[in-house]
Amino acid sequence: MIRPLVITLAAALLACSATHAAPAPANKPAAAKPHATMLDAAIAGSWRNAKDRARDQYRHPAQTLAFFGVKPDDTVIEITPGGGWYADILAPFLRNRGHYVAAIWDDVIPNQPQYRYSLNKTLREKFSAAPRIYGTPALPVFDPAKPVFGTPGSADMVLTFRNAHNWVADGNADTYFRAFFDVLKPGGTLGVVDHRAKPGSSLEAMKKSGYLTEALVIQLATQAGFRLEAKSQINANPRDNGNHPNGVWTLPPSNQHDAADDAKYQAIGESDRMTLRFRKPR
Repeated sequence: MIRPLVITLAAALLACSATHAAPAPANKPAAAKPHATMLDAAIAGSWRNAKDRARDQYRHPAQTLAFFGVKPDDTVIEITPGGGWYADILAPFLRNRGHYVAAIWDDVIPNQPQYRYSLNKTLREKFSAAPRIYGTPALPVFDPAKPVFGTPGSADMVLTFRNAHNWVADGNADTYFRAFFDVLKPGGTLGVVDHRAKPGSSLEAMKKSGYLTEALVIQLATQAGFRLEAKSQINANPRDNGNHPNGVWTLPPSNQHDAADDAKYQAIGESDRMTLRFRKPR
């Protein structure tokens, strides 16, 4: 079942190479960027399971990655990819010309939450089982207390999806944003998606609920040296008012709610989210 879509993705990669080899004449309108086709092929990949595909309606991967400007020859670091929801898209997309780096918690460090060890194991097994799909992504480990994500100035893009609220809760978000700044090339991009709190929410409310204000995330990034380049409403959800008994974890996919309330929270869907693009100055 994998073979046809692997071939499709390879064909898209070849089309991309052909386009770069023969640019359109100056008088002729340029063709659409071929990496959009490659990205669509990765999103449509048969290796993505049905449960993950069902979440595309909330996570909008094509629009989100296009907004961040991911290109097939980029070096992209994804911070703590979990079980690999975005890795299933990014690693195949970057396989032939770029470099996908999955930065994971150092599981040699003892006494971390158990889920970190199991997620790291899942991701390693995913990549090692299917090199024809994923290539050979790097999986460097980092110390959560002193995060370093690679050689300074080595990455084109750092992406983090629904992680910043954890760092804020742990009180070390500033160290993460400084580490992002260090690893990026001048002119590199930081893309952030996270659960969005109402403006003016207190820090304690944010820590408890898992929702962050855009102002706080922008402050963390700009203090680290980034420049806010653009905001997007791609991942907005107006049905989510952010007021739930167990914070953002009340909603799908965590579903920490009473069974009797399931229909109510399924109708809301996943959280309202900010989508922010930052630039490291040249």
